[in-house]
Amino acid sequence: MLKKLLLGIVIGAFFVYLSFKGVDLGGIAAGLESAKLPFIIPALCLLVLMQMLRSYRWGIILKPIMEIDQFSLFSVTSVGFLAMVTIPARIGEFARPYLISTKTGISMSSAVGTVLVERVFDGLTVLTAFFIVVLFTPLPPWLIRSSLIFLFVVLAFLGLMVFLIFKKEASLKILSPILKIFPEGWHLKLMELIDSLIDGFKIIPHRRSMCYLAFLSIVIWAINAVTMYVLFFAFDLDLPLSAAFALMVIIILGIAIPTAPGFIGNWHFFCVLGLGLFGIHKTDALVYAIVLHFLSIGIVVVLGLAFLPFNKFSLSDIRRRFSMNRQT
Repeated sequence: MLKKLLLGIVIGAFFVYLSFKGVDLGGIAAGLESAKLPFIIPALCLLVLMQMLRSYRWGIILKPIMEIDQFSLFSVTSVGFLAMVTIPARIGEFARPYLISTKTGISMSSAVGTVLVERVFDGLTVLTAFFIVVLFTPLPPWLIRSSLIFLFVVLAFLGLMVFLIFKKEASLKILSPILKIFPEGWHLKLMELIDSLIDGFKIIPHRRSMCYLAFLSIVIWAINAVTMYVLFFAFDLDLPLSAAFALMVIIILGIAIPTAPGFIGNWHFFCVLGLGLFGIHKTDALVYAIVLHFLSIGIVVVLGLAFLPFNKFSLSDIRRRFSMNRQT
């Protein structure tokens, strides 16, 4: 994990350098001072609403396993996203499954499965919106190719999940001889782990729930794009809503690269890159990137810290819980 942290910090520092290269620092200060507060406040409210809908959607995915009250879901989601943006090497992704498993007794691997379902819906929704934008806005070929690769990966993963949940017994029979390359004790533990992980996909056979999840995902990411669009007005950036959707995808692709905690560097560089495609000057684009990053990560940090006293954990706790889960 230390190596991944160092790699992320190095990459983040490199992107920070690229973001600030050739930019007038005085212009950044002036741009920050000129930000229009009446547009920043609604952007903050939209970000909070987005977080609330995320926790609500997760509850829908968890429902076939166990119905959980919304306060607990929002509490765990807030702390989980705090861990995701602060703990390096994507280890923070396991915070939500760990916390919900300790609160409810749901298997941690099953909880991980529900998060995977969530990620697939996120990927499909964002990429579908992006390709709709491409129909109306010319974008560089490299961005379209990258998005296509991302889409194929997400669709392949969705296909695998569908096969695993509908053909669970057959899947386990196929995997069993493959996993026998491991020692017998590990083989049995891995089989139990995969069996439990597949249980996290239980929402998939429920067609109405899947349609509802698709709707919620569209709303969540539309809110994210609208937040970016509202912030355009805070800095007098004359850009259409389609630019906000394209920018959202570019930032998501950028933070998928190994990054420092808080996505520092990656977020700023790819935001500047995205706005540059629409003719926005680098200084203005960087000012926007700094504020968007501060608000987006700031909301996650504030909500996470508010609920942290009720959801304490450590990396050693997560490892221990995951180990116990494999042994049960």
